[in-house]
Amino acid sequence: MSEPISVNARAWSLLAALCDEAAALRVGVARGPAGELLVDAGAGHIGGIAAGVALARICLGGLGSVTVAPDAALPHWPWTVSVASSQPVVACLASQYAGWSLAHGEKPNAFFALGSGPARALARKEPLFAELDYADAADAAVLVLEAGRAPPAAVLEKLARDCGVAPERLGVAYAPTQSLAGGVQVVARVLEVALHKLHALHFPLARVLDGMGAAPLPPPHPDFVTAMGRTNDAIIFGGRVHLYVAGPAAEARELAEALPAATSRDYGRPFAETFRAAHGDFYAIDPMLFSPAQVMVTAVETGETFRAGALDCVLLDGSFS
Repeated sequence: MSEPISVNARAWSLLAALCDEAAALRVGVARGPAGELLVDAGAGHIGGIAAGVALARICLGGLGSVTVAPDAALPHWPWTVSVASSQPVVACLASQYAGWSLAHGEKPNAFFALGSGPARALARKEPLFAELDYADAADAAVLVLEAGRAPPAAVLEKLARDCGVAPERLGVAYAPTQSLAGGVQVVARVLEVALHKLHALHFPLARVLDGMGAAPLPPPHPDFVTAMGRTNDAIIFGGRVHLYVAGPAAEARELAEALPAATSRDYGRPFAETFRAAHGDFYAIDPMLFSPAQVMVTAVETGETFRAGALDCVLLDGSFS
């Protein structure tokens, strides 16, 4: 019998490799107040696209490949982030999904960040884990934050406690969405958002066998809302996903038709505009919007492939420009 897969053990090795290349990747490495390993990939240190690729691989718990390469699908924005995983449910939903909300303190110095990565599978704080057939067991925990500064001591203490690890075995990497690394890390969720919508549509997760995704790399922007809008638009207007599923072909066809972002009532304008119209309330935005522009679903038992959705170059140009 094979050994259980530990996303945290795999991610810890990737984090150590990132630290070994800190100077080349322009990231900062420090220790927190109790010995926590802190990696700044785009806040006080410039980081870069390669650092973002490293963060994305860590977020996937070492169960996915992430590359940046040119692609002819979107001629104005050829550089594309591509993701693939043969363990897509564990890699994307049990690890990569930014589902751990962390907050501490009061304004104006309050700390807030969304936690992504394998530490989630140790803490299991989210209702999603009641439906996932996966729990990690590791003596190290790794979390990636969309944040412009390191977490305060109280948050680090909570993370180590909730994950059941010694402080020196907690690794936290962080980069703001406005940074190069942060942008890559968020766009690399193109496959994850498809799986999250698939789950919201009540398609059985156990029937998802493999998956690949790609989305254009957006230019960064110093304004948070604009930068956040561009990373979402990269997926909503330019993302492509191919899923391989078990089960009846008719259900694979229905899944393909339901997955694209254009099925959402809020589709049709850059995400930053949608966000501002909702007065900054994510919960006022249709959750079905968060999905790729174009999907392919292959029913492996019949060999049939179903396609739906389309790339929207005009809306993407409006967002990125």
